[in-house]
Amino acid sequence: MRDSHLLHKTIIKSILFAFAVIFTYIFIFIQIVQYEQSYEYANFFDGLYWVVSTVTTVGYGDIVLESTLGKMFSVFVQLSGIPLVFGLLFTAVIIPWFEKNMRSGLPTKASRNLKEHIIICGYNKLVETLMEELNEDDIPYVLIEEDEELIEDLLKRNIHTILGIPSEEETLKNANIGTASFVIANRSDEMNANIVLTARKLSDLNIIAIVEDSSNKKYLKYAGATSVVSPKELYGRYIGRKAADPFVKRLTGATEFFEGISIVEFPIYPKSPLIGKTMRNAAIREKTGVNVVGMWKGGSLSFHLRPEDIIRDNSVLLAIGTTDQLSELRKLTQRLE
Repeated sequence: MRDSHLLHKTIIKSILFAFAVIFTYIFIFIQIVQYEQSYEYANFFDGLYWVVSTVTTVGYGDIVLESTLGKMFSVFVQLSGIPLVFGLLFTAVIIPWFEKNMRSGLPTKASRNLKEHIIICGYNKLVETLMEELNEDDIPYVLIEEDEELIEDLLKRNIHTILGIPSEEETLKNANIGTASFVIANRSDEMNANIVLTARKLSDLNIIAIVEDSSNKKYLKYAGATSVVSPKELYGRYIGRKAADPFVKRLTGATEFFEGISIVEFPIYPKSPLIGKTMRNAAIREKTGVNVVGMWKGGSLSFHLRPEDIIRDNSVLLAIGTTDQLSELRKLTQRLE
């Protein structure tokens, strides 16, 4: 993972810097003792002994620089030793090492027996229904997340999750990409592009990318995505048909996200019982089983719905679920009998 890689690089740089400083001090020490004509100390090992004991502020006193220049150098080495030892090494090496080894032990690798599975990169409501259906159908999957607190919560809910950065080769290998069925990239467009590039480099499996900005669809295709889903783009299909849709009794405009699971946009019509209710009071999931993952409000599409958000007559809901579940929601949005 990137955190581990950065920690490793930081440790190496810190150690190299500390050695460079120590060797510089040894060289200066040898020059000063020669200046003071204390030739018996003008060697590497006495210099190393004096520098280490002075930097760590131990100061045994058996080797003492007596000239004004030597005393000033001794003070400088003592003062610089405090940030060098207690600052640089502790903050950049020792403390991160302890933090890394005292983590809660979140899983970073999927089981070696996991095969023909789905790799989901990034958790949000858009894939929540998908994972529920996968669990019900006993279809194996693994979710990759970076947020440790979120992972702990997901693991408590028996959602198979591993810690890692999905755009890195090591993480995808830890998710057994070599034996996976396909990958779902469900992060930002920039991150999804990196995920697609990395996944395509490692395997020829199918890759589905969820894009935020529809103008980026072609770039994700160029990166190697098998298919690209744009939730925002789907809204336009309904807005143009809003006046005619109340007379349509069948479910239209569905985009299949996975076998048996679709993403559909639902405009709210004047007679809908949902108008004026908050998302909490509407209890859409309890009544229909679908997950509302987005809503067009105030001229913009939001994927961060709050329980207190109000459903209005000009709202458009983005929902994900099975055909039967979505049909039930359609009845609520249009008040179909």
